[in-house]
Amino acid sequence: MGDFLAYIYPWTKSLHIIAVLTWMAGIFYLPRLFVYHTEKVTVGQETDALFQVMEMKLYRYIMNPSLIAVWIFGLLLVFTPGIVDWLTIWPYTKGAAVIAMTWFHMWLGARRKDFVAGANNRSGRTFRMMNELPTILMLVIVFSVVVKF
Repeated sequence: MGDFLAYIYPWTKSLHIIAVLTWMAGIFYLPRLFVYHTEKVTVGQETDALFQVMEMKLYRYIMNPSLIAVWIFGLLLVFTPGIVDWLTIWPYTKGAAVIAMTWFHMWLGARRKDFVAGANNRSGRTFRMMNELPTILMLVIVFSVVVKF
């Protein structure tokens, strides 16, 4: 199995990077949609339904498949011989940040359901502040992988 994973390593790494890019695009965009949905739309308006469709499609058709692909290709990279040095700190900081990013993804999903139910009680400011979390996590992940401290 290790030989096979080493053989497909360039493909696995490429697909992992592509999945990360699409996931991060959604992670950054969905909270912005929530800001505008919260601040510019009244529950029950035609625009409310439009925002719900945009949010649902972004979450369900782009973010969820990307999240699954990130985890699948990331785990394949973890099991590829010679890629991860478990005696260093970076795999653990990256892993913790990816788990936190996954939590954020699920938090966004729960907030989307709040809008669907007409029960959003968070402000645009809350969504703006929460939108900083993926940036911080992304920095931890990139520095962990590239610097390998």
